[in-house]
Amino acid sequence: MSDNKNLIVEGKLAVNERIKSESNFLRGTITEDLGDDLTGGFTSDNFQLIRFHGMYQQDDRDIRAERLKQKLEPLHNVMLRARLPGGVITSKQWLAIDKFADDYTSYGSIRLTTRQTFQFHGVLKPHIKLMHQTLNAVGIDSIATAGDVNRNVLCTSNPEVSHFHQEAYQWAIKISEHLLPKTRAYAEVWLDGEKVETTDEEPILGSNYLPRKFKTTVVIPPQNDVDVHANDLNFVAIEDNGKLIGFNVLVGGGLAMTHGDHSTFPRKADNFGFIGLDDTLAIAEAVVKTQRDWGNRVNRKNAKTKYTLERVGVDTFKAEVEKRAGVKFADAKPFEFTGRGDRYGWVEGVDGLHHLTCFIENGRILDYPGKTLKSGCKAIAEIHPGEFRMTANQNLVIAGVPAELKEQIQALAQANGLMPQVSLQRKDSMACVSLPTCPLAMAEAERYLPDAVTEIEGLLAKHGLADESIIYRITGCPNGCGRAMLAEVGLVGKGPGKYNLHLGGNRAGTRIPKMYKENITDTEIMTILDELIGQWAAGREVNEGFGDFVIRSGVIAEVVDSAKDFYA
Repeated sequence: MSDNKNLIVEGKLAVNERIKSESNFLRGTITEDLGDDLTGGFTSDNFQLIRFHGMYQQDDRDIRAERLKQKLEPLHNVMLRARLPGGVITSKQWLAIDKFADDYTSYGSIRLTTRQTFQFHGVLKPHIKLMHQTLNAVGIDSIATAGDVNRNVLCTSNPEVSHFHQEAYQWAIKISEHLLPKTRAYAEVWLDGEKVETTDEEPILGSNYLPRKFKTTVVIPPQNDVDVHANDLNFVAIEDNGKLIGFNVLVGGGLAMTHGDHSTFPRKADNFGFIGLDDTLAIAEAVVKTQRDWGNRVNRKNAKTKYTLERVGVDTFKAEVEKRAGVKFADAKPFEFTGRGDRYGWVEGVDGLHHLTCFIENGRILDYPGKTLKSGCKAIAEIHPGEFRMTANQNLVIAGVPAELKEQIQALAQANGLMPQVSLQRKDSMACVSLPTCPLAMAEAERYLPDAVTEIEGLLAKHGLADESIIYRITGCPNGCGRAMLAEVGLVGKGPGKYNLHLGGNRAGTRIPKMYKENITDTEIMTILDELIGQWAAGREVNEGFGDFVIRSGVIAEVVDSAKDFYA
């Protein structure tokens, strides 16, 4: 290890480090808390520890004030995020999660997320253990989908369907399994696993796990549907004559920041170079271990991999990864991202099976008047012998449909609102969950998005651009779940009805947008966009995206180096 004094941050450790060190490898006293019926929540350290088991404690903020008046505690419940590398789920598994959502969640919905998996919202304490056991019975878990660990591994779900894609997807599974926590805590607490006399060891994650959350993807150019620059570690698949030969490795991306703290900022990932397939797991492990040992355990706001690279230097971090893995990066192979949206409708795969991508606004699968999404998915799962694939854009692919079922599945999809005729703008818009369930939310996101998109559709039509779109995203707080910091127009919640407006990302997701106006209302935002869309319509170059236009025309400065010019 280098003698560079910047490698380790000295000082009083963050409180989460104590919680992890005293947790007995993530067990804590969760089991005891489950038996406490005096509260619907988890107490003390367990509030944090359940995150390593894939859950967040939440409450319905819409009724919080009313319950307080009644001298009741908030209506505590948990949100669970499943672990599904690459977002693949079988029809049998779908039917199981559909039934549980009906029977035991407060909202009755299945929520597809930007982490390419599903979430249950509103599960009350008496049903939490049943939830884990229900999932386990069909081969699903929620291990390490939250907390200071490597989370659900994403994989491009919408490339040209090929054998190449199947190879890449298998690597997403291998990476996920390799980086999982080794503790038996999950099985013991939730599945009544036998407690054995053993010394837990975490050879990759360490006894205190990682300094902060860690996100990994496998991406297949030219689609950047997983938004590589939002993630700590990315494997960019490189092919030769249709065969996967290795990966370019991109390290240090991340979008979260803290309002008012200029030591925090979104950051693009750096390309460390090319590796062969046989070195994939060694490199993944070495990156995680380097971040484990060098990441900031004093200030959690600066604990992500992106800040470690900024502090120690990209070359120093890369050299340490090579040393630990015993692998030298070769020069990066050329690749290009041309888009990141999902490919809607039917496509035929190389195996003769068919794949239908359905648009799910906000990823919320629920039955609405005239749009029975949840019932439709259930009806399809009851006859579909293939899989469902969740996308990182919150949509759903009905994958592996045999030719003889294509017509029947299409009829069900159309009848239940899974194949809506919507604008390109609506397809290119996204929001995080935010209110009423997320405890971090400062402003509306999911509930505001549909109306906001309708307004933008109107502005585009007004200026003769009805067939165009802008990559538009809303996140209810600065933590980045809606990936607004890779949008052409990104809204970041600042307070009730107030947002920071960021402009200047691009269509491929390879540029960070810069703040244009701070703490303004949705009405002010639409007035600004009206003017700027008009300028774009009048002065754009051929096929020039909105984000490229606002930079070229001088509306906003380009963010080249986030550490230096994001706030400049």
